[in-house]
Amino acid sequence: MYIGIAILALIVLVGFYIYSTQRNLVDLDEKANNAISQISVQLNTRWDAVTALVKLTEQYAKHEHDTMIETIAQRRMHSITTAQDINDQQTLIGQLMGRLMAVSEAYPQLQAADVYKDTMASLRGYEENVRLSRMVYNDCATKMNRMVRQWPSSFVASMLHFGKREYLQSDQSKKDFPDIGGSNPSANQGGNPVDTGSSARNPIGYKTGNNQES
Repeated sequence: MYIGIAILALIVLVGFYIYSTQRNLVDLDEKANNAISQISVQLNTRWDAVTALVKLTEQYAKHEHDTMIETIAQRRMHSITTAQDINDQQTLIGQLMGRLMAVSEAYPQLQAADVYKDTMASLRGYEENVRLSRMVYNDCATKMNRMVRQWPSSFVASMLHFGKREYLQSDQSKKDFPDIGGSNPSANQGGNPVDTGSSARNPIGYKTGNNQES
């Protein structure tokens, strides 16, 4: 009788452990998926800002502008569903920002334009949002990977087909942002001047000049 009760209690404990572990794995998996979804939305907003910056270069460097626009168009054909997709997107944004930096350094009047400054400022804000969501994802991935690798939770994870999560790499694109703080260029190295009037709006909806919308 006592043996039967002990076996029944053991079965109940094992069942409860499997149930509890499964719920924890699902919770972490859903949080990671949600973080990827949030990053996807934020990356799309960043791409809009990058596109706006690229459009500003058309009158200065037409070939470079056309090449970058084509690259952005190809990017829009790819959806974001995994950590690797996000890593690839961040790498591409970093490469484009490096090319934009080169153009802006060659044409100081572009770098000094209010539209350019406002768009760069908004891009930095979007990058911060991505950074926070990236931290949430990597935290979930760390906890989930620990459960997938450690015994006995690894047994439950394998039985329920939960695998390890890829980590998001550090966002390198912010290192490629041109330094526009305090820019006051006096030289004109070619190209037509950009309208820096305070009543203009940049292509993603930010009012330029001293009367910016909050």
